[in-house]
Amino acid sequence: MTSPRLVERDVPPRTAWALEQAGIAPLLARLLAARGVREAVELDESLQQLLPPTGLKGLPEAARLLADAIQAGERIVIVADYDCDGATACAVMLRGLKLLGAQHVGYVVPDRAVHGYGLTPTIVDLALEQQPALLVTVDNGIASLAGVAHARARGLKVLVTDHHLPALVDGAVVVPDADAIVNPNQPGCGFASKSLAGVGVAFYVLMALRAEQRSRGLFIAEVPRLDGLLDLVALGTVADVVKLDANNRRLVAQGLKRMRAGRAQPGVMALFSAAKRDASKAQGFDLGFALGPRINAAGRLADMTLGIEALTTDDPERALALAVQLDAINRERREIESGMREMAEARLDALVEALSGALPPAVALFDADFHEGVVGIVASRIKDRVHRPTFVFARGADGHLKGSGRSIPGFHLRDALDLVSKRDPDLLAKFGGHAMAAGATLAVDDVNRFALAFARVAEEWLNEQDLTRTLRHDGALPPGAATAETARLLDAQVWGQGFEAPVFCDRFELISQRLVGEKHLKLRLRQDGRLIDAIWFNHIDMLPERVTLAYRLSLDEWQGQQRVQYVIEAAA
Repeated sequence: MTSPRLVERDVPPRTAWALEQAGIAPLLARLLAARGVREAVELDESLQQLLPPTGLKGLPEAARLLADAIQAGERIVIVADYDCDGATACAVMLRGLKLLGAQHVGYVVPDRAVHGYGLTPTIVDLALEQQPALLVTVDNGIASLAGVAHARARGLKVLVTDHHLPALVDGAVVVPDADAIVNPNQPGCGFASKSLAGVGVAFYVLMALRAEQRSRGLFIAEVPRLDGLLDLVALGTVADVVKLDANNRRLVAQGLKRMRAGRAQPGVMALFSAAKRDASKAQGFDLGFALGPRINAAGRLADMTLGIEALTTDDPERALALAVQLDAINRERREIESGMREMAEARLDALVEALSGALPPAVALFDADFHEGVVGIVASRIKDRVHRPTFVFARGADGHLKGSGRSIPGFHLRDALDLVSKRDPDLLAKFGGHAMAAGATLAVDDVNRFALAFARVAEEWLNEQDLTRTLRHDGALPPGAATAETARLLDAQVWGQGFEAPVFCDRFELISQRLVGEKHLKLRLRQDGRLIDAIWFNHIDMLPERVTLAYRLSLDEWQGQQRVQYVIEAAA
């Protein structure tokens, strides 16, 4: 991995002072101000502060469509996606519709290798076996022009709920001819948060449905509560790595509260158990790096039905059995990923050698032995190593190459694919996605052609500064702040994509260093007479006697005792 350029975040002093005056601890006020928080009300995690559903285009039509179907006793089939966002969105919609009176609800989820992504005509035919009157997509559908048309031709009503970008046809944005579309990123939608995950969109649709039913006088006694679904909303939102704007932070915070209180769905609690994590101390990190990968593993290597069943069962014993199964699949995924990553890095090294040691502005890799289920993870790892937009391709069951890409700041991946397609219309069989992640399908013989076209766009769009990895930090940790109390204060906040956890930066004297577990560097540091324990995960290169380190404050727990430890992120 290339060493990053360390850049300290700007802290607006007036904003930090105003947050302090509102009762926020000085260190936290500084961190929040540096991340764009302007007023203390932005930190209000109550559901009353959520953006109102009325701002979402298509929501009234969607609510009426669902309410009519429920009142008529029609069968509704959810069309899910095979990642964690899609699985949680499906579980939220299944549970929510049943809470709101739906008697006949089923679902289908594509097999990554067989059906591909989204509402395809093949998936419509699969759903037709359940004899639905209404199809509801979750976390997909906005680019499914052919699938929606096929469903409508077969007499089905279609509600699309999604958060991805619409399709581009001949340079123009085109949306499917569905009965209703709810997507904050569709043309003409004025909803203030464009960062809702698919599961967040599903939750908003259910809120609108409940309001529609209330207006029809359908709740004679108690109005059904939907807040019991927020643990699922939090899990899908964090796992999909969408920007944690104020609205998403509220959704995640509410879900974490339910987990810590032991009031999450049985499947969520079982996943904590299988991952050997303490739900009473749940943090966003647990969702993104422990629970999310176990759900995602089902879609990568097996069948996402396992993940959806784990999240929808009310039987704790069955939930635990499914979570254990998902944990085993995730271990298999890690083994496959490790071997494939080694192959990808070997391919990358050969590419760099062929270019006389120079890294191309963008990377595209393929090997006949790559596994389609983990191309996205490996693309992410390679992107992190070289700080380049990266695509990794594997051969799909239909003989085409299925690729997954990950990007860096300043390079909109879906728009780059659109430009590649415009310049060479026969190259990409299909593509889609958003700024930081996208997918593409092409013929086996066209991978080198794609690599050249992809690198050409990157060369045009990115400059030397863009291609230098930058780690933004929060300056030095104030004297006396390296305490368990500070660590707990920071851990209580919701951090994530676009609202990164604090990273501090300081100069240290190195007292000792040794490898642990063969791939982690254990450090003993000294600063101003204080001795500090630190660890640098997945780093084996020894450090000089005096060094500048960027680090996170962490609580290390061992045999019931807690102590402060620095987790190193970079050195300079």
